[in-house]
Amino acid sequence: MSNYQNILTLERQERFLTAVSTPTKIMVVDDQPLSLLQAVDLIKYKGYDSIECMDSRQVMELAFQHQPDVILMDVFMPDINGFEVAKMLKLQPQTKSIPIVLMSVSDEPNLWQQALKIGIEEVILKPLEPSCLYPKLNNLSQQKRLNEGLNQTQKVLFTLAMAIEQRSINRCQSSLKLANLAMKFGQYLQLSDTDIEDLISSAYLHDIGTISIPEHILGKSTPLTDEEKEIIHQHVIIGEQICQPLSSRKNLLAIIRHHHEKWNGTGYPDGLSQDNIPYLAQVFQMVDIYDALINERCYKPSYSFDRSLEIMEEEVNKGWRNPQLFKQFKNFILDNIG
Repeated sequence: MSNYQNILTLERQERFLTAVSTPTKIMVVDDQPLSLLQAVDLIKYKGYDSIECMDSRQVMELAFQHQPDVILMDVFMPDINGFEVAKMLKLQPQTKSIPIVLMSVSDEPNLWQQALKIGIEEVILKPLEPSCLYPKLNNLSQQKRLNEGLNQTQKVLFTLAMAIEQRSINRCQSSLKLANLAMKFGQYLQLSDTDIEDLISSAYLHDIGTISIPEHILGKSTPLTDEEKEIIHQHVIIGEQICQPLSSRKNLLAIIRHHHEKWNGTGYPDGLSQDNIPYLAQVFQMVDIYDALINERCYKPSYSFDRSLEIMEEEVNKGWRNPQLFKQFKNFILDNIG
């Protein structure tokens, strides 16, 4: 447990660092090099610090790490578009106070309506005009600094989780993609905003306890011994302990502890069965298993979405998963992904 007992010390350091006055930081997200360069030049000319990002899959990690005062982001990008990334940012306690300005070559009213619904502060047209851009960035950055009230413990935990993901041998597995899938499935099930926020947070924090697992076990490609399996099983308990400062978010803690339980009671750590398994843990489990199947791991290849659903159905037939919830998840995937 010694490798995470420093969390409160880190929290105090984080609080001190964030109290120090720093230059205004603008994060620019655009997959087009020339467009990115133009925006960064305008920002630097104004005297702002810039954080550059060309891959929408990296936005969440960079936003957690740098806490920019404003995010200036293109709407149309590959992998995950600007609206989807903005939804994720606005649902996370660590980033929801960061103002977002979307850049678009189109001034269609529909864009403004979508932006308003998500909580995006501004939409600005390309090519960027300094007379329009600078007042927006100045006002929004001042607003953000006035409204900052982030829970420092949560910031430290998410930073730790990001560091663990970088250490992981499964780096191809993006927490942002997992969080996006969890959000969409939660919306499909018509869960509350609070429940969806817990599902999204779980995408980053559910495996935080793997910090306790030696790398030679975590990256092992051959079958695990019984002793190694027991070490692996402890990560959910340790993860829950690490995240205890988030005691007000009981559903999140339940997901972290119970996302490896099985419907027939043969899972871990508590051997819960059927409806004794917290519902959100069951929901997250569906998303987590599917994400693990479609991505390559050290011990397995990536599977197609068809084969992934077949494997999950086999597990339902073994009694491992909630049959009704899997049916809903399968329909969700077929309707939205397949």
